[in-house]
Amino acid sequence: RGTVRERPDPSLGAGHAVWARRGEVFAVNASGNHPGVHRLWLEALALGYRVAVRPSRREPFTPYRLVGALHRAGIGQDRLALLPTDHRTARTLIRGADRAVVYGGDEVVARYAHDARVLPQGPGRTKILVTADTDWREHLDTIVASVADEAGTACVNATAVLVEGDPAPLAEALAARLSQLPGLPPQDTRAVLPVCPLDRALALDSYLRSVAAGTRAWLGGDGVVDDLGDGSAVLRPAVHQVADAGAPQVGTELPFPCVWVAPWSRSDGIAPLRGTLVLSVLSRDRALLDALVAEPSIANVYAGDHPTYWMAPGVPHDGYLSDFLMRGKAVVGIE
Repeated sequence: RGTVRERPDPSLGAGHAVWARRGEVFAVNASGNHPGVHRLWLEALALGYRVAVRPSRREPFTPYRLVGALHRAGIGQDRLALLPTDHRTARTLIRGADRAVVYGGDEVVARYAHDARVLPQGPGRTKILVTADTDWREHLDTIVASVADEAGTACVNATAVLVEGDPAPLAEALAARLSQLPGLPPQDTRAVLPVCPLDRALALDSYLRSVAAGTRAWLGGDGVVDDLGDGSAVLRPAVHQVADAGAPQVGTELPFPCVWVAPWSRSDGIAPLRGTLVLSVLSRDRALLDALVAEPSIANVYAGDHPTYWMAPGVPHDGYLSDFLMRGKAVVGIE
């Protein structure tokens, strides 16, 4: 409101606002968990930024193809560059940019938390809340899809399900469904689970076992590694039940369908739900929904039968990137 659509505009003479960039160069230190992260920087390019993309060593192919296609479509190499580097050089790239987005774990988020030029994108810790006024059985397909869609690797995949009441029946049903997912090599068109080098799979399995100590394993308690015999392995799903909503495991996010199921009560409040990228809420409690929408640390609230990975054009994923890249600038006397 109050911002002109384009320049020149006659109303600028009397005083109005224009949408202006906060800088000229936008750097992207991309993650490799999902190709969808490369949708984000396209907006910066459209807003007039020069964009430098540092691809993940795990998945450089999507940005390579996308940047190449844009160059062939007419975007100049001075406007868009693909810059494969090591982590040390990537930090130099971020320091030299006017604005940057950085993907990583909690350590990365903490490193850049106080740098206004950098937008850190950390773990999603996406969750589902089921209250007692809703029958979870009617929504089991949505819960399963929220955990396992896109091989469970995205920040919008559910990693915790909190249930008002006894969580065991839901955990059992969820484990039964996820156990049916086939372990196949990535070139098989039926593959739905992630594949990684065997040594990395074994390391993740070991880490999961240590984190899950003291929990009830409904699936994956005997291991999640399915060795393909060629130096790679499928990461199979895991479902663990924890004792309470405040259990530390609820905040653990791993790059495959791994979900923690916990009991939740009204006395727990919204504290266990904080720090969440997407919270799908299966509840008819409007006061609770309003409180969750008002909670600053919950980025998105989906009420009803919507999977956590739901997206639509015009609806922000984690706020609008343009809020970070642009600002309103007052202009008067220039038509």
